[in-house]
Amino acid sequence: MLKDLFNRRRQYVTVGTGEEAPEARPARPAVERDVPKGLVQKCDGCGALLLAKELQKHLYTCPECNHHFRIGARTRIEITVDEGTFREIDARLTSTNPLGFPQYEEKLEAAMRATGLLEGVVTGEAELDGVPIVIGAMDPGFMMGSMGSAVGERIARAMERAAESKRPLVLFTASGGARMQEGILSLMQMAKTSVALRRMAEARVLFISVITHPTTGGVSASFASLGDVIVAEPGAMFGFAGRRVVEQTMRQSLPDDFQTAEFNLKHGMIDKVVHRKQMRQTLGALVRIHTARGWAHGE
Repeated sequence: MLKDLFNRRRQYVTVGTGEEAPEARPARPAVERDVPKGLVQKCDGCGALLLAKELQKHLYTCPECNHHFRIGARTRIEITVDEGTFREIDARLTSTNPLGFPQYEEKLEAAMRATGLLEGVVTGEAELDGVPIVIGAMDPGFMMGSMGSAVGERIARAMERAAESKRPLVLFTASGGARMQEGILSLMQMAKTSVALRRMAEARVLFISVITHPTTGGVSASFASLGDVIVAEPGAMFGFAGRRVVEQTMRQSLPDDFQTAEFNLKHGMIDKVVHRKQMRQTLGALVRIHTARGWAHGE
């Protein structure tokens, strides 16, 4: 049954005149929508007033308390891969409104205007420290990074491309979970991406899952938690249901750090907490090690 759903998946999305972006191009420079607005930004962690240029210099982390600000998908890719190597794929793949959900088209259009993206994830090929990789980044600004049919399809295609090309896959997650406007079709993406990851595993291709704030719901319950290596940014929320729901279900109070990256590290759910300033270096080391050992080449 899962194989049938996997093979029929393309009927729930729409593709433009070509499957890929028309030409190779580097990730565009950070623009206003990807960075804190105005000349000064107040830190949500410690309350410090920070210059926007200073934030950019520190990769949008607070130099006072190390609070990590949310950033857009393109900015995420730009600060991670080798300059000028990113080539976007499946750029025209967008959601339809298969269930006729009221005002869904309007919400999609609003998200497109706010982020400059057509969907809640950007995928492509690039190089990281000279190693060819497939990379994806979910955008928390696009309907809270929710996973609908097009998001799931883009991610599944990135996994398929990684398996076929024997390139490691690096995927940054940031999501509120399944997109409710697409109902069961959104939930199906959990199975679809998990099947694609199984094919990657059979091809012995490395998958690095990078958890950013927040990663919850169906995304956390599927591909985000299935990485060969799982790293997370400091303080990132990583869990399925929200804190209040869990407390009501368990009928007991939870620790203050519940569902944070540090809590998940302590309980064995992730492998390492990595500051954004060290993320590129850490990911580069991981792909180089596994490439040198033949993992990324199916040996």
